Amino acid sequence: MNSTFFYASIMFVAGLGIPLMAALNGGLGAKLQSPALAATILFLVGLAVSVTYLFTVEGVSTGLNKANIPWYLYFGGFFVMFYILSITSVAPHFGISNAVSFVLLGQLVAMSLIDHYGLVGALQYSLNSQRLIGLALMAAGVFMVVGRSTNI
Repeated sequence: MNSTFFYASIMFVAGLGIPLMAALNGGLGAKLQSPALAATILFLVGLAVSVTYLFTVEGVSTGLNKANIPWYLYFGGFFVMFYILSITSVAPHFGISNAVSFVLLGQLVAMSLIDHYGLVGALQYSLNSQRLIGLALMAAGVFMVVGRSTNI
């Protein structure tokens, strides 16, 4: 199987899950009247799933003791937590499509900067005119999707 197609397929399915997760957790937060409690439950479920995957598929790694890991690589958890809390709080009031569309726009800007500068060890891809046009078209698409419902 072509690895590019395989990776793209996995990420496409992961992308399908983001609005579903936002809707589910937003609904849970509204029912519980606490976005923070809903986020905590989401992370507990996620922890259970990831620990199960770790032990059944990968096994316990001994590399953690030997690794020289830069401190900033641990900040991914902060960004995940910010995303979960914000989508859980905002989506029920702003709409799932509006909230996720602006998340997508933020992702487009961030991915372009990360790739262009090769930040945090990412592969470096220059932000050439073709990529800038694609980014502008994607941004225009986001505004077209949400424009009528947000009056932006």
